[in-house]
Amino acid sequence: MPRRERTGHSSVSADTRLDGASAPGGVLPPDTRPGYPGDPLAEALSLLAGGAQGPAVDELIRTVSGAGNLTEVQARALEHARALARTHYEGASRRKQREAGLAALVDTARDLTLSDDLDELLAVIARRARLLLNVDMSYINFYDHPSGEAYVRVADGHATALTVGFRVPAEHGLGGDAWVSKAPFATSDYLTDSRIRHHPIIDEVVREEGLRGVMAIPLAHADTFFGVLYVADRGIRHFEPEETALMRSLADLATVAIEKADLLRQARDQIAELENDQSHARTDLLAQLGLSDSHSRMMEAVLAGRDLDALTSLAAELLGGPVLIMSPANRPLAAHGDIPGLDETAVVRASLDAHATREPLLLDCGARVLALSQGQEHLGTVVVGGDGAGEPELRLMRLISQTLSMALVLRRQTAVAESQVREEFFGDLLTDVQRPPGQLREKARRLALDLDQPHVVVVARPSGGSTNRVAVWASSYAYRMNGLKSLQGDSIALLLPGTDPSRIARDTLAELVPILGHPVTVGGAGPITRPEGIARAHREAVRCVRALMALGHTGASACVSDLGFLGMLLADDQDAEDFIQRTLGPVLEYDRQRSADLIRTLEAYFASGGSPTYAAETLHVHPNTVSRRLERITELIGAEWQKPGRALDLQLALRLQRISRTLERDPDGF
Repeated sequence: MPRRERTGHSSVSADTRLDGASAPGGVLPPDTRPGYPGDPLAEALSLLAGGAQGPAVDELIRTVSGAGNLTEVQARALEHARALARTHYEGASRRKQREAGLAALVDTARDLTLSDDLDELLAVIARRARLLLNVDMSYINFYDHPSGEAYVRVADGHATALTVGFRVPAEHGLGGDAWVSKAPFATSDYLTDSRIRHHPIIDEVVREEGLRGVMAIPLAHADTFFGVLYVADRGIRHFEPEETALMRSLADLATVAIEKADLLRQARDQIAELENDQSHARTDLLAQLGLSDSHSRMMEAVLAGRDLDALTSLAAELLGGPVLIMSPANRPLAAHGDIPGLDETAVVRASLDAHATREPLLLDCGARVLALSQGQEHLGTVVVGGDGAGEPELRLMRLISQTLSMALVLRRQTAVAESQVREEFFGDLLTDVQRPPGQLREKARRLALDLDQPHVVVVARPSGGSTNRVAVWASSYAYRMNGLKSLQGDSIALLLPGTDPSRIARDTLAELVPILGHPVTVGGAGPITRPEGIARAHREAVRCVRALMALGHTGASACVSDLGFLGMLLADDQDAEDFIQRTLGPVLEYDRQRSADLIRTLEAYFASGGSPTYAAETLHVHPNTVSRRLERITELIGAEWQKPGRALDLQLALRLQRISRTLERDPDGF
């Protein structure tokens, strides 16, 4: 069966000659073979074989047809050649377009390798998409899954409403269909297409932009959905399959680039996090080295036997602020620098809380309070000034407080270790056995004591509590104050440097009561400047304690001078003249200097039962004169001289002074 080719509405046999004659074996005669001069069909085929485009064949056909000498068969053959030429032309155009698209994709892939920034990559993709399809605009939406909306990440081309950051519902429009189908979705006229799930917001934007032909290409890989690439034209646009395939290929490239950028971002974030961790680790290491160095310096100072003042100064240097160390009774032990606005009441409250929590507590003034402790025993408090502190500084504070606690414990243990020798020496001083003063002073010198300096004797009698705790405290307190201590039955005797027995007795009471938790009665005597006077002062202090307890003042402190005439009776030497001077000295001195008569006025006032009028009659002066003299007496000896206890001391002193004057006038008493 001979092969036939369809041309137009008829077919031409391959064995038929163009002039209608048949050739044996289906071979054209030499004068009609392709390429033969004068044969239009052969010339047309030669043009096609040479790659000529459709317009060249059309020009040949017009030229041959104009000559008017073609047969019908030749005319049909030329029309068939024209159709072949057109098909060849269209195929070549599609190939060139496809080659151009592939070249553009290659260029796009190369551009996508030039940047790691996601927004820059998306901008390249949007621009390439617009140029590849020659559309008015393109943009890329990303999905915000928590809100269920899509937002414009990048846009290319002139746009008035679809600006970067604009949000639209994610499940509507072409993007929703592309998301569901995971395939490109296109429309030639968006607003009139009933396949689309329209939404008023999206339709309004499309209407405002004047868009009609729109294609949405999903940007997805495996189970990861990034967003949608849109290309849009302001005229009706029927997107060809080749264009859809081109956009799909572009979307694949975009997805790879997005994944690469995301992976690089994650890698950069991890690197930044590692660098941050490394920086923190380096900072922590340096801080730890600094803490270790500071702790070593504090420990070296403690082991070198530095005193509390030196340790406090070193702590202030290391902490960069003032430091105050207080005893368990909240009395200052050592300080370096001043802490502005420090409230002692707040420190007392905070010291108890710090001891309970074992953590630094912040005061309103900005200072921090830390407890000094050994186990559950409260050794004292350290207050650190400054404008606040971070964690490294707080750790340094804790280390320093621990070191200071150890220093206090070592100091107390040293005091306890030395206390036996010192206590034996103090016991010798408290006896009436006569020893050469030079021998006592030499022994005192070996114990770092100077008994030629003023000292006072304090006797403390607790009304309960642990005797061992009291003994330990007494050893530490005496060591800290550079004094001596001795246990005397149920009492403690202390020999302490100083000149004011009343104040030192109060200080001892304030130190001991918080530690013991029971009332303590304290008596003081002195000052003493000779070793042989210590035993007498001790007896006087004991009598003060007994007098306080007998008078119902257990838990108080006093010395002989605090007890008025009772103190004179309790004193070993019972010095009446000293009592008169302590009680009436300023009044007597005023009378001597100004020849006044205040003593006689005072005697008359008491003799008249405290009546200025009767006293004036006795003195033969005007009552106003007595009133002025009484005001002067108040200025000299204080406003409380008329109270019963003080008035009794004054009357006794007046009587002793009158007797003394009488004895001076008549020494023999006759």
